[in-house]
Amino acid sequence: MSDRVAIGSIEVDRVTFAGAIDAIDDLIRARGGGAVFTPNVDHVVLAGEHETFRRSYARASLCVADGMPLVWAARLLGNPVPEKVSGSDLVPRLMERAALRGYRVYLLGGAPGSAEEAARVLRQRGVTIAGVDAPGLRDPLDTVERRPIVERIRQAAPDLVLVAFGAPKQELFIDAVRSELGTVFIGVGGTLEFIAGKVPRAPRWMSRHGLEWLYRLAREPRRLWRRYLVRDPRFASIVARMLMGRRAALASARTAGLS
Repeated sequence: MSDRVAIGSIEVDRVTFAGAIDAIDDLIRARGGGAVFTPNVDHVVLAGEHETFRRSYARASLCVADGMPLVWAARLLGNPVPEKVSGSDLVPRLMERAALRGYRVYLLGGAPGSAEEAARVLRQRGVTIAGVDAPGLRDPLDTVERRPIVERIRQAAPDLVLVAFGAPKQELFIDAVRSELGTVFIGVGGTLEFIAGKVPRAPRWMSRHGLEWLYRLAREPRRLWRRYLVRDPRFASIVARMLMGRRAALASARTAGLS
């Protein structure tokens, strides 16, 4: 993808929901592998602080705006994206395409039991599950730790791998192994838990108004308070700095045009 907007240290593709499905389908059929990421507010903040994470994003095949705050930020910066393309909505629709095409899908990661239950649900929907694996990955950059996981994926020969290690582990893992396996990987975060029915989705009205974070915080305050109340508010200052830089550049261009 070439039509992108920078939000902090991450570039997001200006693509519709349907366009994202088609782009992933094209990657699978090209048989050249690929990495699909679903950046949200937390990813933008992490990328500003984590160089390796930032580099993994720079090499991604497709990055879609997972959350209304990124849609609003792109609009403020004068380069809007067509719509929100959240991973938790994208994956079920993509699985419909996978069932139609007969793609082999591998589920990797997730909470204990979630991948297995998600596999059962997806099989009922006609998806061919090539394999299920829920390893406790400590360091995605450790070659020795990765090796058995990579070999299991290689033996399963999937067309598509859904990676649910959470950020930044899943993105770092995907970036490290994609060239070895030549398949398409998608970082899916907690989507396997949603598919398995272990975690409920936020109401649609909260999603439309960018309040999914509040719903998740209310459900898991002890686990998520630091992310949502300490780290993620830095997103506003990242966008503000970009906006000021854009205005300064426009002012400078106008001044140069008058001289």
